[in-house]
Amino acid sequence: MSDTTNDSLKPEEGVGEATPKNFIRDIIDEHNRSGRFGGRVHTRFPPEPNGYLHVGHAKSICLNFGIARDYAGKCNLRLDDTNPTKEEVEYVNSIREDVRWLGFDWEGREYYASDYFEQLYQYAEQLILKGKAYVCHLTAEQMREYRGTLTEPGKHSPWRDRPPTESLDLFRRMRAGEFPDGTITLRAKIDMASPNINMRDPVMYRVLHAHHHRTGDKWCIYPMYDYAHCVSDEMERITHSICTLEFEDHRPLYDWFLDELATPVHPQQIEFARLNMTYTLMSKRKLLQLVKEGLVRGWDDPRMPTIQGMRRRGYTPEALRGFCDRIGVAKNDSTVDVRLLEHCVRDDLNKRAPRYMAVLNPIKVTIENYPEGQVEWFDAVNNPEDPAAGTRKIPFGREIYIEQDDFMEDPPKKFFRLSPGKEVRLRYAYFITCTKVVKDPTTGRITELVCTYDPATRGGDSPDGRKVKSTLHWVSAAHAVKGEVRLYDHLFTIENPADAPGGDFHNALNPSSLQVLDGCLLEPALGGQEPGFRCQFERLGYFCVDPDASSAKPVFNRTVTLKDAWARAEKQGA
Repeated sequence: MSDTTNDSLKPEEGVGEATPKNFIRDIIDEHNRSGRFGGRVHTRFPPEPNGYLHVGHAKSICLNFGIARDYAGKCNLRLDDTNPTKEEVEYVNSIREDVRWLGFDWEGREYYASDYFEQLYQYAEQLILKGKAYVCHLTAEQMREYRGTLTEPGKHSPWRDRPPTESLDLFRRMRAGEFPDGTITLRAKIDMASPNINMRDPVMYRVLHAHHHRTGDKWCIYPMYDYAHCVSDEMERITHSICTLEFEDHRPLYDWFLDELATPVHPQQIEFARLNMTYTLMSKRKLLQLVKEGLVRGWDDPRMPTIQGMRRRGYTPEALRGFCDRIGVAKNDSTVDVRLLEHCVRDDLNKRAPRYMAVLNPIKVTIENYPEGQVEWFDAVNNPEDPAAGTRKIPFGREIYIEQDDFMEDPPKKFFRLSPGKEVRLRYAYFITCTKVVKDPTTGRITELVCTYDPATRGGDSPDGRKVKSTLHWVSAAHAVKGEVRLYDHLFTIENPADAPGGDFHNALNPSSLQVLDGCLLEPALGGQEPGFRCQFERLGYFCVDPDASSAKPVFNRTVTLKDAWARAEKQGA
């Protein structure tokens, strides 16, 4: 997706100036003191190319690349492409784009597990000859039966003690394509009574006659993740293999493979808690389901937690990096309130986004004592948080539009916006007073408001010190640009979609997660902006030009509202 805004800041120039300490950095500091890796720090970000990256991956990207940056080390981009049935080049390209957009550079160190398929195969033969691996004919179902439970040990496969030479011959025949899918595997020979089920003779290779996006049809056997990952780390001389907490029980297997292979480099695996966030799904499998079932408009739908979706919605890389810095890393699982992410986005955009006026649900206002045909141009501040942003000119005339919600014919006591006989301020323009309400004679719907203005209040101030309690945004009827605005909300109605009735996340989908408003009126400066352009609609929120926009029809996505529930909660907590 194209983005013409300036997102080229280096990570250290983004949100979060101080580098926070955490248990991972403590481990690295200790390794550097002891000289374990000769002072080297070399990490990697190893996604599977089977879907688009989401905000949880953003946390991992910032962690791995950030550690490498802060320790003057290196970070590789390595794609774990060991399952060709689920991988696509589209996903590979999106991963590259996302990492770059977040502001990180792998400096040419782009690797794939498939780069090491031959070495992985040769290492597997070594383990067979050492008596540490064997070819097994148990089916997947039988293997589950033999594995045992958390309280009962597993049973040995009937083929566990076959001679290494026999297993080696069968393994070579597996590579040659003699066996159908699912009929034969290569398993590590460890301990079927281990309390850690991952150590109960795990599968190393399975037969899979599938076309690979990089190696074509060269291979019909593919390594399992637990085997391929540690060897890939070793091949790249990784020092710190940082992964999420679900791999903690896999660490003994990671170490076992490297110990048995006596590799010259033995990286340290370190686990941290993955990101869980309210109102959000983090499973790529379920996100793919949303896409395939047409419940969203694609991987980059602004309601999706994907990096592409957040980018299309108008999030900045600085805001995402700041969010990742703020939540930090921990050893225990927890759930982050999505309001914190929205706060980080809002806080960043407040500093950089120019202000404009747009009317989403317009109602016409005719200023009856304003000269017909006259046009005035007022100076408007582009961003009060950024003096260097300057000002712009906005047109004003006899006919304008305001928001329907800014008028009530019979208002309650504390309604301070426009109503019959009440005076309000038009942003940057004049004070106006409503004198008449025009309605459709058939439906009774209000179609127009007639007002008067006070010429002495030009610019929005009264020379006699008269005060008004409300300031409204508006657009000139003669100059307004018609556009479409898409209002996005959470995709789910409950904090944890997994708690949906029946355990089916479909039952928690928010039917109001997208509201499309056509016929919105924008000030003329908003016409013709490029996709990715971010701004604030005064009083309404932050918005971003969608790729669907054209020169004839601007389309804006609401990025986030102005209302900051997280900031209020923090203030109350203080």
